[in-house]
Amino acid sequence: MSRIVLTTIGSFGDLHPKIAIALELRRRGHHVVFVTHQEYQYKIESLGFEFHRMRPDNTALTDPQEMSRMMDLRTGTEYVVRNWVCASLRETYTDLINTAQNADLIINGEGVLAARLVAEKLEIPWVLTVLQPLAFLSAYDPSVLPALPAIFQLPGLNVIAQRGIRPLSKFLSKAWAEPVYQLRREIGLPSLKGNPLIDDKYSPGLVLAMFSPVFAAPQPDWPTNTVLTGFTFYDGSEGGRQLPTELDQFLDAGEPPIVFTLGSAAVVSPGQFYEESINAVSRLDRRAVLLMGKNALPADLPKNIIAVNYTPYSQLFSRACAIVHQGGVGTTAQALRAGRPTLVTPYSVDQPDNAARVERLGTS
Repeated sequence: MSRIVLTTIGSFGDLHPKIAIALELRRRGHHVVFVTHQEYQYKIESLGFEFHRMRPDNTALTDPQEMSRMMDLRTGTEYVVRNWVCASLRETYTDLINTAQNADLIINGEGVLAARLVAEKLEIPWVLTVLQPLAFLSAYDPSVLPALPAIFQLPGLNVIAQRGIRPLSKFLSKAWAEPVYQLRREIGLPSLKGNPLIDDKYSPGLVLAMFSPVFAAPQPDWPTNTVLTGFTFYDGSEGGRQLPTELDQFLDAGEPPIVFTLGSAAVVSPGQFYEESINAVSRLDRRAVLLMGKNALPADLPKNIIAVNYTPYSQLFSRACAIVHQGGVGTTAQALRAGRPTLVTPYSVDQPDNAARVERLGTS
């Protein structure tokens, strides 16, 4: 039995695919240890996994202003990397290396930049997981990158032009990665050949592209050791969890509703999404389900609309007539799996690119 450290940061959209991996690894006899935000301790331990806290804490889950900064369409990625990931790099490294001393393997999400340092320092093999096609910045399968100049968003640019995106991204983010270079020097690791955020972030052993080949096919400029796994699914429904009685009765009482959701990150700072959704449903004279997280439920909702905190997408989406969502890759995967039409209203990061891919698939 191997001891496998699985580490990730971010929202439930980042955590849930790792839980899916962990459940399968445990089924095969391995001991999985989670190292992640303290906010996820109860969820992880309730599933029977060993948990260790890793900084930074994910305070944005309850701080709309912080989440708004992280989700800013133009500056959100830089803010997350510089003010959250790299600002806490030493703490992340310390927490992770203390847990990984006796590990046989580390599996990490992209945001855990310390995972590679720990793996190299302890001479442990590591696996990088990638949740969305945007992460590869492929010249052969161009992605939507709102943070770059508008010229790079023009359709029809040839491969030669698209190849300029990766060098430009390296240049723009070079200063962001300075804490990584500095910490590598301090702990005696060799210098990197490239940028740990762009072209020198991939594991030499294995890269897992955790999305469907329908969503994005393998490309010539992906790392050669990349394995396309398909989407991995976990949403809490595996233990026999049922829909709330009130919601189940609502679904049975009429035509399939439109479901409105913002996943687990954008929902913290939703803007006018839910107000506009209610207005749209009223104009369309349709039934609707609003998944609102911890936001205050609207008062005096009409009988054709129900608002709930959360319910597993796998149990709800297949009973919808259409799904309106933020375009997070986990939500997108569940919507595609349900086979329902979707309308994506992207907020930030990979969501505009995911929206473009959904449109190209013809499911929007």
